[in-house]
Amino acid sequence: MSKMRIVHRCGDCGAGHPKWSGRCGSCGSWNSLIEDVEGDVGHPPLLSGPPPEVQSITQIDPLEGQPRSTGISEMDRVLSGGLVPGSVTLLGGEPGVGKSTLLLQLLAAMGGRTLYVTAEESAQQVRLRADRLGALHDNIFLLAETSLPRIRAAAAAMRPDLLIVDSIQAVSDPEIASGPGSVTQVRGCAQQLVADAKSNGLTTLLVGHVTKEGTLAGPRVLEHLVDTVLSFDGERHHALRMLRAVKHRFGTTNELGLFEMEGDGLRPVPDASKLFLADRRAGVPGSVVAPVLDGYRPLLVEVQALVTLSALSSPRRSAQGFDHGRLAVLLAVLDQRAGLMFGPCDVYASVVGGIRLTEPGGDLAVCVAAASAVTGRPVSGKIVVCGEVGLAGELRQVSQTARRLTEAARLGFTTAIVPRSAAVEVPGLEVIRVGTLAEALHTLGLVNSPEFAPRSLLLNEPL
Repeated sequence: MSKMRIVHRCGDCGAGHPKWSGRCGSCGSWNSLIEDVEGDVGHPPLLSGPPPEVQSITQIDPLEGQPRSTGISEMDRVLSGGLVPGSVTLLGGEPGVGKSTLLLQLLAAMGGRTLYVTAEESAQQVRLRADRLGALHDNIFLLAETSLPRIRAAAAAMRPDLLIVDSIQAVSDPEIASGPGSVTQVRGCAQQLVADAKSNGLTTLLVGHVTKEGTLAGPRVLEHLVDTVLSFDGERHHALRMLRAVKHRFGTTNELGLFEMEGDGLRPVPDASKLFLADRRAGVPGSVVAPVLDGYRPLLVEVQALVTLSALSSPRRSAQGFDHGRLAVLLAVLDQRAGLMFGPCDVYASVVGGIRLTEPGGDLAVCVAAASAVTGRPVSGKIVVCGEVGLAGELRQVSQTARRLTEAARLGFTTAIVPRSAAVEVPGLEVIRVGTLAEALHTLGLVNSPEFAPRSLLLNEPL
């Protein structure tokens, strides 16, 4: 009979500690130790019977690992063709973002015999959602169960083409002396499901909870066990949903899948740029279009800015869709390198459409939008701007400029403002190369001179 003991296990690396500490001694994470209960681990029995068969690498059929299409184009894009037989995929996302909706649509589109283990909802709740989504098929089987042995027994008896467990945190193994959702339970259950998937060639998809920081809950080893980690996120007040591969052993992690949440489910968005620009008002001060990249996918997004005189002693700086600190830096560069002062003004900047701008290619667009807003001069609706802005006011080229501008030309834009070092030519698009931020603003008619004499902060006059 195993002896029970209390351990404090790290939620990031899974290492056990005899007592609580503010920092994990194994991985260095702070405040990650969680109290857990476990039994003594005995010595594993020696393998009886004949040894396992080994194969030469040249005798392994590569076609057995070919991905199978999910029937959803945007998901196939992220998975580099589809789900690989025998693979284990972990899908994470915030509550209410649409994970269960995506899974039911996947089951309906993929076909074959599928087993959906619902460990958090009743079978009736899933049936009602499937009815709303039009995903009722005889080959979709439901199992409302939280016990891991019963789940494994059902999968072994049915031998489905696809197994979905929603969610792994709600599944528990009675043989593991720990509560459901604990680090030990999540790791132990995931290990057994991964072993079943590899030995039986069963394609498995696990759903995982996320923490308030947006990372997957549970031990970090959970992400190492699986073949693919998918992140499904989006703004709660926007219809746009984004699917990314954080880890993918069978392809790239640089693809982005886009969906739009509607009343009857998620609809793939093959042309996201048109969606982002559908409601744009051209000719309004404070608005400009930027070609940005999310992974390999070029997107055209509208960047807006609003500048007003502030009644506060400390004017507001608000950024939505990109880093707040980066906005403060770009406003300082506009002041010192282009002569546009924002000191007494409230500045609001936003990337429209619910997308978050994390790459430097949108720097110039933020500066142009702010300059257009403070001067009251609009930017032509047929112009796109792209480039990174340095602290000296210089413009630096960004990766894959040609792909960005090709997307802009496809949507009917006629002119692009890019850094001088970006040696690209795109048919149907006039590419104007500039070296500094002041020169770009002068080209767009937002400042009167391409050269600006810096001021002395002490003397408050030109040097």
